[in-house]
Amino acid sequence: MFESLSKRIQGALHKLSGQAKISEGNVDAALKEIRLALLEADVHFKVVKDLLERVRARALGAEVAQSLTPEHVLAKLVQDELAAMMGGAGPRHLAWASLPPTVILLAGLQGTGKTTTAGKLAKRLIADGRKVALVAADLQRPAAVEQLKVLGKAVGAHVYTAEPGEQAPALAKRARAEALKAGYEALIVDTAGRLSIDEALMAELKAVKAAAQPHEVLLVLDAMQGQDALPTATRFHETIGVDGLILTKLDGDARGGAALSALAVTGKPIKFVGTGEKADALEPFHPDRMAGRILGLGDVVGLVERVQGQVDLESAQRMAKKAGKGLDLDDLLEQMQQIRKMGSLKELASMLPGAGKLKEADLDDNRVKQNVAILQSMTAKERRRPEIIHGERRKRIAKGSGTKVEQVNQLLRQHEEMRKMMKKMAQGGKRRGFNLPGGMQFPGMPR
Repeated sequence: MFESLSKRIQGALHKLSGQAKISEGNVDAALKEIRLALLEADVHFKVVKDLLERVRARALGAEVAQSLTPEHVLAKLVQDELAAMMGGAGPRHLAWASLPPTVILLAGLQGTGKTTTAGKLAKRLIADGRKVALVAADLQRPAAVEQLKVLGKAVGAHVYTAEPGEQAPALAKRARAEALKAGYEALIVDTAGRLSIDEALMAELKAVKAAAQPHEVLLVLDAMQGQDALPTATRFHETIGVDGLILTKLDGDARGGAALSALAVTGKPIKFVGTGEKADALEPFHPDRMAGRILGLGDVVGLVERVQGQVDLESAQRMAKKAGKGLDLDDLLEQMQQIRKMGSLKELASMLPGAGKLKEADLDDNRVKQNVAILQSMTAKERRRPEIIHGERRKRIAKGSGTKVEQVNQLLRQHEEMRKMMKKMAQGGKRRGFNLPGGMQFPGMPR
C-alpha cells in the first residue's frame, strides 16, 4: 500500500542528504515535491495545505535540533504531522457496553465489503476471547444472507437470520434481545447498501439503528475510491451518526487519499483497515505506524504482532534448536508455509525499516509459491536428505511442480547457503539482517 506515495516522499527527503543544515530554501524545495506527491495520492487539497504549513513552521522554528541533518529533521516532522493528521498515536478502540451485548452496526454502500468485513471483525473479536454473533440484516442483496452464514460458520460465530416476512428492523431488535439471553458479548449487524445514497437506504438504516440500539456505528468505505469516498462518509454521519470508519481494500490502494484524509475531512477516526482477502486480514488502524511505513521507517511492532499471531511458537522453538545442526528442506517448507499465512511479501516488507531498498524479485509471491510447489514435489526422504537429489530426481521434481530444473537447482543451492549461514550464526557468528522467531528468514525465501 502507498508504494508510489512512499517512494515520492522518501525521494524528496533524500535530496536533503549531505546538506549541512536546514534552511528555508531546502525546506521549501522538499515540501513542494511532497505536496505534489500527496495531491497525486488523492489526498484532499486542504488537508495537504494544512499539513505542509505545520511542517514548514516547525522546520524553520526554534524547536528544530541544529545537530541533526535536514533529511532527518524533515522526515521526523513529516512523520509526526502525518500521524497527527490520521489520528495520532495508537488505535481507536471499540466502545464496549457495560452490559453485554455490545452492538456494532456496519453501514456503507454496496460493494464496499460490509459483509466480508462483518465476518473478519467477528473472527478478530473471537480471537480476543469474545463470544460473538452476527445479524444478517442485509435483506436487499440476494446472496448477502447466505454469504454471512458461510462466514459465520467459518469463524465460529452464530448468525441471526430473518424469519419469513420479517423486515430488517424487526430482525435487529429480535437478535439483540436473543443475544442478551444467550450471553453474547458482541453483536455485529450487517446492513443493506445501495450503489449510491438514496432516501430508501437512509430510512431503513435509521429504522435498523433505532431497533438495534448500537454502541458503535462503523461506516465501511472502499479505500480504492480515494477521497471520493469521503463525501459519502459525511452524508452517512449527518443522517445516522457514525462513530468510526473501516477502510477496506487498503492493500490495493496505490493512492491512499482516503486513509490520509479521512479524519481531517469527516472528523471520524479510522478504527480498522482491511489489508487482504483472508478472514484475518482486518487490523486496528495505527496512524503513527502507518506514517512510519509511508516514510520507509517501517512498522516492526506491527510485524512482530503479525508473526506472533501466525507463527506456531512450538514449531519456531523446535526450528531454532535445529538451526545449529542445519535445517532440512522440511523445515524450509514449514517456514514458507507459515510466512505465506502472514500476507503478501510486499506488505510484510513495507513493515521493515528501509524496505524500499529490497529487490523487487525478493518480494515476488509467485516465486515463493513456486518454491513451495518444488518442495512439495519432493519425497519425504529427499526433503530430509537433499544431498541425494541429483539429475533424474531434479527433472522429476521440476516436472511435478510445473517449474524448470534451473529453479530446482537454485532453490537447493540457496538452501545450502542458508543452512551454512545459520550454522555459523548458531556457533557465535555475527547475526545479520532481520530474522523472525525461530530463525525464520524474511521474506520467507532462502538467501
